[in-house]
Amino acid sequence: MMSTSLHAGTEREGRCIATLTGLAIGDALGMPTQSLAREEVVMQFGPILSTFYPSRPDHPFAPGIGAATVTDDTEQTLLLANELLSPGGFDVTRYARRLLEWEDDVRRRGLLDLLGPSTKAALDNLARGMDPRETGTSGTTNGAAMRIAPVGIVSPSDDLEALVRRVIEVSSLTHNTTTALSGAAAVATVISAGIDDVAFDGALDLALRAVRMVESMYDRGNEEPMSAALSRALDVGRRHEGLSLIDEIIRSVGTSLASVESVPAAFAVLASSSKDAWFACRLAASLGGDTDTIAAMTGAMAGALLGPTTIPRWAIDEVQAANDLPLEEVARRLLRARD
Repeated sequence: MMSTSLHAGTEREGRCIATLTGLAIGDALGMPTQSLAREEVVMQFGPILSTFYPSRPDHPFAPGIGAATVTDDTEQTLLLANELLSPGGFDVTRYARRLLEWEDDVRRRGLLDLLGPSTKAALDNLARGMDPRETGTSGTTNGAAMRIAPVGIVSPSDDLEALVRRVIEVSSLTHNTTTALSGAAAVATVISAGIDDVAFDGALDLALRAVRMVESMYDRGNEEPMSAALSRALDVGRRHEGLSLIDEIIRSVGTSLASVESVPAAFAVLASSSKDAWFACRLAASLGGDTDTIAAMTGAMAGALLGPTTIPRWAIDEVQAANDLPLEEVARRLLRARD
């Protein structure tokens, strides 16, 4: 087992901390590869990333960013965590304000990784006076799933209906569509199940149940059912590994920022790397496409399911040194708030 620097008092606490740590590590690994084609990833970093890398000066979203730096995935996850931990719990108006203030701060820092298209459109709708229940009805991208980890930490897996309701509550402002909500529910459910020490395959089965629960509540329209995409991706992950897995994800799953591609891609990597969170994050960051988000979701789920022992200490320390994130503190506070 690899040595870690997580200071966890109990196994459950360790899994909570590993959830946020795994998310940040995946995000940081995927930072320099995000939006690149697979061929570009291989040319710049090799077939599978071995460590953290800085981004190139001409990167379209993260130009000249230092190695091990996280992106919007980790920052917005912590933003949602702080909202959930606010006195009185989640408030949609305050949450919208937090998101806008975050984007203003990102601009001041000179970064280009701003609010995603679905979130931005929803907040524009809200500013125009639209009902918050309607603002996110065009949001099919993966913003809800990328930042949903805190909901998995605060929600027990033995009440799946309550967990799904909480996912919908915090996500519908920006991503009130079947595909986005079901993707977010899948990620949150795996994290919740991992923290409850549900077996690996049992957690994946529970995630499919959560997805189908959301699909039963919403009209899918012309969207491909997330349950079908997720089932296909899990089959891919169980049949392939390493470079073969990467090729098959690109061929039959997809790696775009659409929820119906990126969430299943993360699940395919997770299913293939069921013993090693660090390798899972590296592999996800090597796919090309929306790698920071795919790797962040993979890292969060793997951290919850596998705990901290498959995350190397030096990787944790490097991400912490580059970003100074309160991951352990926030994880403990979320665990204390767990119903």
